[in-house]
Amino acid sequence: MSAITRDEVAHLARLSRLALGEEELDHLAGQLDDIISAVARVREVAADDIPPSSHALPLVNVFRADGIRPCLSREDALSQAPATEGDRFKVPRILDEEA
Repeated sequence: MSAITRDEVAHLARLSRLALGEEELDHLAGQLDDIISAVARVREVAADDIPPSSHALPLVNVFRADGIRPCLSREDALSQAPATEGDRFKVPRILDEEA
């Protein structure tokens, strides 16, 4: 496999609208070449008889089924609040009146 050239990195940078310096072009050329080499190694290992998957292990849904259950009454919920006003929770004001 041929190495990624500095000119190819400069072309990709122009397409991506990135302003790269001279040192960055040289540095990225080496990094992109390493990335492409790694992808090529994965392609060599991948077998046609193995179906593609998103995870190495099978996933199992761990959520419980939805069910109707009784909820707290208004009085029970408000009984644990530090401050209440009428039938509501009272919280400190966080916005100025002009907002």
